[in-house]
Amino acid sequence: MFAVVEIAGFQYRVHPTETLTVPLMQAKVGEEVKFSNILAMGEGANVRIGAPYVQGSVTAKVVAHGRAETVVIFHKKRRKGYRKRNGHRQHYTQIQISSIA
Repeated sequence: MFAVVEIAGFQYRVHPTETLTVPLMQAKVGEEVKFSNILAMGEGANVRIGAPYVQGSVTAKVVAHGRAETVVIFHKKRRKGYRKRNGHRQHYTQIQISSIA
């Protein structure tokens, strides 16, 4: 069974027991989270597509919070001697899909 679920404005295709990295969520580690914005779900040739959503829910457990690798932003203006280096680390949450109902 699979489901296409909308989490924080992004669409993810999920299966039970799968681990995902999603944008930071305000939930504690070990907490259960329920998503109800399901765009499509099914198994094999049995696929239901929502208009816009399908009835059902996806439950997940928060595994960890963290920060991604550094993305380096480098600005330069040629022939002017202007150089500026900056970095950014995006916060994320890892979740494990428990069930699709």
